[in-house]
Amino acid sequence: QVQLQESDPGLVKPSQTLSLTCTVSGYSITTNYYYWSWIRQPPGKGLEWMGAIAYSGSTYYSPSLKSRTSISRDTSKNQFTLQLSSVTPEDTAVYYCARGLSTDEYDYWGQGTQVTVSS
Repeated sequence: QVQLQESDPGLVKPSQTLSLTCTVSGYSITTNYYYWSWIRQPPGKGLEWMGAIAYSGSTYYSPSLKSRTSISRDTSKNQFTLQLSSVTPEDTAVYYCARGLSTDEYDYWGQGTQVTVSS
């Protein structure tokens, strides 16, 4: 069974870089043809796709976040990581990692992790 688990960074201060890791079990992140996405949901708002890394290692980013976002992977640990720089309180959200055959459809999700940006 495919399982995804986000790390828990907890409280992040403004201007810092947020780093989140998704650990995947039950399926290799290098197997054709899946995309591994980061999605967030700010309080009271809808889901926002942030970016993804494909089975090939290619990366894709939301235009609105591209300048601050980097996604990488560690295939030896079957993990992929989100880095979001220069965070502000507007980046407070529940962050999810997810798998899908595209960047806008997902079949497996992590449980989500609350990230709060505050001084």
